[in-house]
Amino acid sequence: MKNSEIRELTTQEIVEKIAEGKAQLVKMRLNHAITPLDNTNQITNSRRDVARLLTELSVRVKKQNA
Repeated sequence: MKNSEIRELTTQEIVEKIAEGKAQLVKMRLNHAITPLDNTNQITNSRRDVARLLTELSVRVKKQNA
């Protein structure tokens, strides 16, 4: 997910996507522990997407409190 796509989302959508992303990340890690994934970069990409979402959420919170 690109930063420009993230900025277009509402705050509620960002919170929902963070929850979905974290759940997906846990599932991928568990599946990878049992049977290796074909493309392990999926875990890295998912983790980075969650980090981007969290960053945008914190920026919005700081703007709201300022």
